[in-house]
Amino acid sequence: MRRRMPLGLQLLLLQVTIVLATVVIAGLLALTLQQRQIRDAYRQQVLSVATSVAQLPIVIDAYPTPDPSATLQPLAELIREASGMTFVVITDANGIRYSHPNPARIGELVSTDPATTLGGEVFVGTETGTLGETLRAKVPVHAPDGRVIGAASVGILESELAEDLREDVPVVVAWLGGAALLGSFGSALLARMFRRRIHGLEPDEIARLLEAREAMLHGIREGVLAVDARGQVALANDEALRLLGLDADPTGRPAREVLDPALLPLLADDRVVVDELVLAHERTLLANRTTATVGGRRIADLLTLRDRTELFTALRELDGQRSLTETLRAQAHEFSNHLHVLQGLIELGRREDAVRFIERIGGGGRLLDGAALGEVQDAAVAALLVAKAAVARERQVRVTLDADSALDTGGDDVVTVLGNLLDNAVDAVGAGGRVEVLVQQEDDGGVFVRVDDNGPGVPDADRERVFEAGVTTKAAAGRPHGRGIGLALVARIARRRGGAAVLSKSPLGGTRVIVRLGPLSVPADVDEPVAAR
Repeated sequence: MRRRMPLGLQLLLLQVTIVLATVVIAGLLALTLQQRQIRDAYRQQVLSVATSVAQLPIVIDAYPTPDPSATLQPLAELIREASGMTFVVITDANGIRYSHPNPARIGELVSTDPATTLGGEVFVGTETGTLGETLRAKVPVHAPDGRVIGAASVGILESELAEDLREDVPVVVAWLGGAALLGSFGSALLARMFRRRIHGLEPDEIARLLEAREAMLHGIREGVLAVDARGQVALANDEALRLLGLDADPTGRPAREVLDPALLPLLADDRVVVDELVLAHERTLLANRTTATVGGRRIADLLTLRDRTELFTALRELDGQRSLTETLRAQAHEFSNHLHVLQGLIELGRREDAVRFIERIGGGGRLLDGAALGEVQDAAVAALLVAKAAVARERQVRVTLDADSALDTGGDDVVTVLGNLLDNAVDAVGAGGRVEVLVQQEDDGGVFVRVDDNGPGVPDADRERVFEAGVTTKAAAGRPHGRGIGLALVARIARRRGGAAVLSKSPLGGTRVIVRLGPLSVPADVDEPVAAR
């Protein structure tokens, strides 16, 4: 297999090629401009010398004399030597030379057409004469009365212009060569820096890493979220979007604008977070935080999120079913004892005592005191109430259902809300406590839930904070396992359903919590409510 040229070498060759091409083009342009400047300078010089010769009084005065060449030839040679021109030729009105660098040419007709100049016009250009190809200027000589009586022609060999250009070429080449060397050195540094920035990887290696990264990030069942040093979201995989309830990719946006406030404290410092329970929207998540560094430089804070909502719900339902099973087993044992008593009374012939015993135990066996569950038609809610009441009775807590309770359909939200409120109330009252529950279906389709207890109540200082995630009074009451999740979740569900959660003092002496799922409707009998909206 043919080995590809390394990326660093490709970049170096490409940049050096660009530098050399640029230098060559710049050099050619510079030489062209220099040649033009040299030519323009000599054009001005030959024209200036020719104009001066044509206007000299000594030149004009020599024309009427019997032998103009005697005066004009020495003067022309003097001017030629002083100005550095190749020739200075003065002619009469017919183009006959009065002066020439070669004296043998005096008296001859000029080799180029003199008609334009003798017609009174000035000519500047390149022509080929007896001395070769020259850049020349021809200026008419005027008599005092304005007649053209001759011409002054001044020129310099084109080879001398080329020689002047050749003298400038080494300087230009030296500067351009230095620029090329400097550009090549800079290209090498740039290629090296670029190579270092991509950690020495080749393009195909980068492509494979990107493909593996995308497959890993979007394939794992944990949410991955990275926040860079500027506080902007640098990365979020599909599971993170699902867990955080984000509809669009938040990459590039400030973390404070897109993340749930419960997650922001995890990014506030450099501590390492391991399996910290947080409530994001209505999901219970386990969050881990680490700092990602590359080459000793911190580049991002990395959050991994695991969903525990379904697990906690399943565990709560399993615990309720287990408690209900244990309670039914205990009741079966209790009824078996009752049957043994009845059997003994009947065998002893004490029928009146057996009847009185049946009457005495006839009302027993119900898992809830107060009204029967017949008005609570929702199977999930009824099962939850039975299970929670059974668990509470085992903990010597009496749970009663208000006689006005009636519910046709509740749904998962009602189960979640009622389960959390009952758990909190039973934990709050302890052994010998009392909890009262009211759940009602309202005319507009909303659900009204009220839970009272005779526990110690919530301190006034905590009433405005108790619906915030992470705020709990269980630790203060000697129950170290409080997470501050239950009431926060209840408040968020109520807010999502367009209702509210309200906390106040209960007529039983403890806490009253009222939750309205649906349009906001808080009863007027609530004393000093604190609402989470």
